[in-house]
Amino acid sequence: MIKTILTSSIILISILSFSQNKENFCDKGNAEMLLNNYRGAIAEYDKAIKQSPKNANYYYNRAEAKSYFKDYSGAIADINKAIRIDPNNANFYNNRGITKKKMKDYKGALTDYNKSLELDPKHERAYFNRGLIKNDLLDYRGAITDFSKSIELNPSIDATYYSRGTSKGKLKNYKGAIEDLNKAIQLNPKNADAYYMSGIYKLILGQKESGCLDLSKAGELGKVNAYDIIKEYCN
Repeated sequence: MIKTILTSSIILISILSFSQNKENFCDKGNAEMLLNNYRGAIAEYDKAIKQSPKNANYYYNRAEAKSYFKDYSGAIADINKAIRIDPNNANFYNNRGITKKKMKDYKGALTDYNKSLELDPKHERAYFNRGLIKNDLLDYRGAITDFSKSIELNPSIDATYYSRGTSKGKLKNYKGAIEDLNKAIQLNPKNADAYYMSGIYKLILGQKESGCLDLSKAGELGKVNAYDIIKEYCN
C-alpha cells in the first residue's frame, strides 16, 4: 500500500514537473521580451511550441518577437498558425492587421481589423488601428469615427486623441483638432508631437503667442524641427 502511494506520488510529481517546465519556457520567453532580448525570447518560444504545438498563444508570442526583427513574413506565418488553432480570438486578427500594415498591405490589415471587431465589438485597439489605416488612406472622416469609438471604449490613451486631432486637422477643423491635442497633452504632458501639432494649428488660426509656446515646449521635449518653425514664424 505504501509502495503504491509512493509510486503514485512520484508519478504526480513528474506530471506536475513536466507541466511546469512546459509553461516555464513561455514564461522565460515573456521575460526575455521584457528585457528586449528578442532572439532569446524566440528560442524559448520555440521550446514551448515543441512541447505544446497546439497552444495558440505560443505562436502568437513568437510572432510578436519576430516583428521586432522586422521578420513580418515569419510573424504572419506564426499568427496564421495561432488562428488555425483558435479562430475566434480577436487579438490574433488585430495583431495580424498591425503586421500587415507594416508590410503596407492596407487592404489585408483592414480585413483583419474588421474581423477582430466582428468577434469583439468592444476591442478598442482594433478601432484605433483601423482608424490609423483609414487616415493613411486619406479617409479622415472614417478615421475620426473609429478614433471616437476607441475613445468611447477607453478614454485614457493620449495617442487616440492625438490621432483624432490630426485627422481633424486634415479636414481643417483646427479648433476641434486643438481640443483633442490638449486632451492628449493632459493625459501625457510629454507628448511632444501633440504640442508640435497644436502649435502649428494655433499659428494657422492666428494664435501666435500660444502657438509659439506650444512649439517651444515641443522643442524642449525633443521635437527639434519645432525650432525651424519658431525661427520662421515666431520671431
